[in-house]
Amino acid sequence: MAKPGLYANIHAKRARIKAGSKEKMRKPGSNSALNQLGASSITALTENSKNARLCNERYETVRDAVFRSHPWNCLIKRVQLAQDTTTPAWGFTFQYTLPSDCLRVLQIKDYDADYKIEGRKLLINESNVYLIYSAQITDVNELDVLLRETISAHLAQDISYAITSNLQVTKLMAEKYQLKLSEAKHTDASEGYNTDPTLGNTDQVITDDFINSRY
Repeated sequence: MAKPGLYANIHAKRARIKAGSKEKMRKPGSNSALNQLGASSITALTENSKNARLCNERYETVRDAVFRSHPWNCLIKRVQLAQDTTTPAWGFTFQYTLPSDCLRVLQIKDYDADYKIEGRKLLINESNVYLIYSAQITDVNELDVLLRETISAHLAQDISYAITSNLQVTKLMAEKYQLKLSEAKHTDASEGYNTDPTLGNTDQVITDDFINSRY
């Protein structure tokens, strides 16, 4: 019998976890980050190893930092918010609770509306709010491949000194992360074409010295 493929193994493991297994899924990109450092791979986040503990502790923080660094197309959601029953003490007329998976507010449909984000609340003078935001997506299969590579590179940078105790390696990983981030941003920004800001963020490629030198 043929050996099950990678995705078959992943789906089987998810099914076992759903059925009550104590197993834990590896954080996507963990082994990629470890491999970039020449470190030993892990089989599970629960294994008793320094590498597993580091990846488990740092992955979600690193991932969310990358998510907030750019309005990635694969993370964007649109929603109409419901007004809170309470109103701000002063300054604004209405208050809205942000979606639980909102990592970054990108735009309000009324392009000229003044608003403030305070904690998990959006304060505004508009009675109807249509929000575009970056969501905290946890399913790696929903992420663009270049975004996954960028997260792995950032994780490698983040844990590099703890694993290698080598500042030169950490510097190299930081440079690699910036390279991956710039390439991913450029590709992401070039997808779609929209010049009407009322429909969402306009899709314009913002160039820099790095992009000009490579493209």
